[in-house]
Amino acid sequence: MKSTKLLRPRKSGAVTLRAVADHLGLTAGTVSAVLNDSPAARSIPAHTRARVMDAARKLNYRPNFFARSLRVQRSLTVGVIAEEIGNVYGGMVCSGIEAYLRENNYFFLTVAHRHDPELLRSYSQMLMSRGVEGIITIDTSIGHQPLLPTVAVAGHQKVENVTNIILDHHRAAELALGYLKQLGHREIAFLRGSLQSSDTISRWDAIQEVAQELGISIRPELIVQLEGLESTPLLGYPSGKALLARNVPFTALFAYNDISALGAMRAFQEAGLRVPEDVSVVGFDDIALATYSIPQITTVRQPLSKMGRIAAQTLLDRIEDRAPFVEEIAIEPELVVRASSGPPRA
Repeated sequence: MKSTKLLRPRKSGAVTLRAVADHLGLTAGTVSAVLNDSPAARSIPAHTRARVMDAARKLNYRPNFFARSLRVQRSLTVGVIAEEIGNVYGGMVCSGIEAYLRENNYFFLTVAHRHDPELLRSYSQMLMSRGVEGIITIDTSIGHQPLLPTVAVAGHQKVENVTNIILDHHRAAELALGYLKQLGHREIAFLRGSLQSSDTISRWDAIQEVAQELGISIRPELIVQLEGLESTPLLGYPSGKALLARNVPFTALFAYNDISALGAMRAFQEAGLRVPEDVSVVGFDDIALATYSIPQITTVRQPLSKMGRIAAQTLLDRIEDRAPFVEEIAIEPELVVRASSGPPRA
């Protein structure tokens, strides 16, 4: 057997496939077939395959991803750009993306820009430099045409080469406000979404349109603007207190999302109000916490994990040329009635 002196580390410290082949006295093609488990490896004797694998382990051989990508012109990798890593909304979308990519043998790299335009720009370039074949954005507005196929979950801007996965916000508003009106609520308060969230404008426009259609008056003094990027119930807690401090009667609250609904509901309960006996609360998204709060929250469900799967499938279909480009894919919402809502007090 040849001496391992042949394996003097390069300046990079990497052991090449050629060096492993020279060490074993085999051709690079034979070693490559074994390490990549290609069909050609079936004709190689079992003891030879075992020698190759043993040498690769002992010599700490690592495949050169970038060299392979240059040869095959593929990386089987996509980039995921999120507003924040760890919040419930983005996490549920990412879970759907991850599941579909894993099933299709794709890998993904994730970055979070936290609404910093410079960070968003640099991260986009960084992902492309690492060979991603396409990009999925979550709650991120794209202002220019991207070089790579791109799918935006809650992006809302029509940009060439970008497919938008959006919820039908008009239908969502119809479900929530129609339900509250049917219960008998007329004085409805609103938590309006943070200005940094991509869904805020579309959802609020839809709420105003539907309220007018249903004859529900939206009073400015019953609108509270959510502030900050908090992804816990703390987002809605000060807004709930601010709403009560205005001393304007209301019998129901329609919150921008479930997280803010939870915080506002805590503020109401601290003030001695009962939910739903004194005030009904309706959220949005249907995150897991909505089913474990006390009381459980009535909410407009948008299937976030499903939206992630659809985004991943749409992107891979474009990368693999399996389907034509589409500008928009609309997702239907669903009203989930739980214990936080009921008729107003007589």
